[in-house]
Amino acid sequence: MYLLYSALLAVVLVVGSPYWLFQMLRHGKYRRGLWQRLGAVPERFRGSTKPSIWIHAVSVGEVLAVSELVPALGNQFPGHRIVISTTTDTGQKLAGARFGAENIFYFPLDFAFAARRWIAALRPSAIVIAETEFWPNLLRIAHRSGARIAIVNARISDRSLPGYRRWRKFLTKILRDVDLFLAQTPEDARRLVEIGAAANRVLVGGNLKYDIPPPVPSPIIDQLRSSLAASGSTPVLVCGSTVEGVLESEEALLIATFQSVLAAHPAAVMLLAPRHPERFASVAALLQQSNIKFFRRSLWRGDSLTGAILLIDSIGELSSLYALADIAFVGGSLVPRGGHNIIEPAHFGVPILVGPHTENFRDIVELFKSRAAVCVVSPSDLSSTILELLANDSQRRELGRRAAETLQSQRGATQLAVQKLQELLAPQSHEVNPA
Repeated sequence: MYLLYSALLAVVLVVGSPYWLFQMLRHGKYRRGLWQRLGAVPERFRGSTKPSIWIHAVSVGEVLAVSELVPALGNQFPGHRIVISTTTDTGQKLAGARFGAENIFYFPLDFAFAARRWIAALRPSAIVIAETEFWPNLLRIAHRSGARIAIVNARISDRSLPGYRRWRKFLTKILRDVDLFLAQTPEDARRLVEIGAAANRVLVGGNLKYDIPPPVPSPIIDQLRSSLAASGSTPVLVCGSTVEGVLESEEALLIATFQSVLAAHPAAVMLLAPRHPERFASVAALLQQSNIKFFRRSLWRGDSLTGAILLIDSIGELSSLYALADIAFVGGSLVPRGGHNIIEPAHFGVPILVGPHTENFRDIVELFKSRAAVCVVSPSDLSSTILELLANDSQRRELGRRAAETLQSQRGATQLAVQKLQELLAPQSHEVNPA
């Protein structure tokens, strides 16, 4: 089975190589860390006398989710080196800023030769994978090396469940190598068992993302706050993680909404942050066509933002910019892309709007909805909802207050994860055999 899987993976890479090459040349994707992905281990990870705990966090969202878990494990296991892998460049950048560049690397492609090299170098006592990534070769080789394997913050989305069901026969064998699953919700736990996880290894651990600390203020925050106050630019709409759609992008819908807002509030400001950096230029072109005054954050030098849109063409600043919002909109949700995390604006107690497509954050959004802590809108009623909230200060403040209270009530998943990982590692020796 593993030979067949490896062969199919190789075929996919060969067939897809023109696409990967195009992405490398056009957008610079996948170029960074290429040799690490192929199993080349940098010198900083070789020859360590300490065993390690290897944490894998795919991208920015997962890095944020483990942001409290990483230092907690470092305190709990001082004899281990905590190392973190990511798959994306944006995840790598954030992980380096949070955990130290010397401790991060790119996750290897799931070929046996690449996995063996990394496991031999890191000598992990445990591999902790955030969210739900089942890499057959890595799991098998890690298990054989003696490492304990845990999937934390595990979730099975509505979109992925049918595919997992179809491959249950094969997944059951793969999932035997995982020692512990900490599911986000009881429904996720049930789904894990349904697709082949052993029931006695599945626990409900809560969602680590509720434990994400408030973001460190971006360097631009104070300058923005001063500029907004000096020019009387208000209200402020922060629209984050926006994406393109099949027929129309979220940015196009939001620009039309902002035009309606300007008719009633001429001093309004929108901070618009596309999800993907490669779209910054196309969104700037769209703004140019709109005839609304706009600035790119990378070129903004304190100009008055009254009646303008500030395009956030930077990485890692959005989460702290929500602090400036009178209303926050979280994208990927007006078009069918599954939505993005609403916890970031909830930190600041600002009223949150999302579109109807929030499948990727189903449980978080449902919880907030049950407590009247988020407002779900369709593209057709986006403008009227925003105008209604801007006209009703008390309603807007209450919506934000309930968001902050809901977030606070769900904390504690990190503490439980550390406890369960401690129990998982307690019976075994720290001596781990390289694969």
